[in-house]
Amino acid sequence: MGCTKTPGLQTRLLHEGRRPEHHGSTLPPIYQTSAFTHASAEELEKVFHHQAPGYAYTRIGNPTAADFESRMAALEGGIGAVSCASGMSAIAMALLSVLSSGDEVIASSCLFGGTIDLFSDFEKLGIHTRFVVDMTVETVAPLINEHTRVIFTEVIGNPKLNVADVAALAELAHRHDIPLFVDSTTATPCLIRPIELGADVVIHSSSKYISGSGNAISGIIIDSGRFRWTAERYPAMNGFLKYGPMAFLARLRDDTWRNFGPCPAPMNLYLASLGLETLGLRMERLCGNAKALASALKDSPLFGDVTYPGLSDSPWHDIAGKELTAYGAILTVRCGSKERAFSVINHLRYCANATNIGDVRTLVIHPASTIYAFNTEQERLDAGVYDDLIRVSVGLEDAEDLIGDFIQAAEVVSRTP
Repeated sequence: MGCTKTPGLQTRLLHEGRRPEHHGSTLPPIYQTSAFTHASAEELEKVFHHQAPGYAYTRIGNPTAADFESRMAALEGGIGAVSCASGMSAIAMALLSVLSSGDEVIASSCLFGGTIDLFSDFEKLGIHTRFVVDMTVETVAPLINEHTRVIFTEVIGNPKLNVADVAALAELAHRHDIPLFVDSTTATPCLIRPIELGADVVIHSSSKYISGSGNAISGIIIDSGRFRWTAERYPAMNGFLKYGPMAFLARLRDDTWRNFGPCPAPMNLYLASLGLETLGLRMERLCGNAKALASALKDSPLFGDVTYPGLSDSPWHDIAGKELTAYGAILTVRCGSKERAFSVINHLRYCANATNIGDVRTLVIHPASTIYAFNTEQERLDAGVYDDLIRVSVGLEDAEDLIGDFIQAAEVVSRTP
């Protein structure tokens, strides 16, 4: 009798969306090539016109990329995906595929600093963004007008660690015929599948938890295929509506993405695919470590405010418990002053001072002086970035060692005049 039970997460990570490989390789081959030859000019013509399967040039398609895209689409429950050279290029390509001059985006102000900078660049193209500090149905609804074309949020804000109510925002967006785009980098498909909650497009910086070892830059866009685009509201989609549910992916792959050229390196996507295979195991350990560290630092008089969705005093604890399977692997801690924050960072033994998240090792950074260095003071405050704040991307070390490391660093700082 065959097994009809839905496979578990780790089984899906290993098996869902895998494309057949001719020679039986258990891993996707790395097609590290610029171009692909064909037996005849007629055959290559058909490939270019999508009349026959195959590849012509890595900027417009590559088998290693196709394997990763297929796996990510399957994991997120989308109809297809397009990979990019970075998470930032994924956000840019997804939005530029549907937006035109005069359009507006409603976005959380608690976004990664680079995303806020990107929206500033969109202003030069005539695309305006309305930022919301606490992104809820109550705060977003009054901002929707005849120019609103996308609602955009991170599932777990980085570094404010606010948690979006994806289902409620999706319902609001669809009531006004607007798509909901979500950046799920900090949550990953292990903690949430936003499409199941109503999100239309899901974006990841796969450089982070998906790759998992800080070894490759890439991004991915997954489309649900459910939003119904119209030429009247989305003129950028004109010419692609004939593809029905595939309209967004067709516009993205065959136009925006193809012409801007943010193709990822095949080697990077091989590493992202490799990272997928241990993602479930890593996220379980990372989230457990983060909760243990957050709880210990909160109980210590050596630190100020500790923010983590898994703590009961977090404003987002309830919604996180409702829609996430775990609370994530990032926390923030305040130290009283910029100087004390710097000193704590400098005295940590097991934590690397680096501008990344999702690595196997614990990473710490002072966001105000680095990834938010070019944002305004108000933008930093809205994003929960303070001069005395340290962001901690928790790694796979033993939790007791991480706790001891932070305590010893803080004790050294407390004894310093």
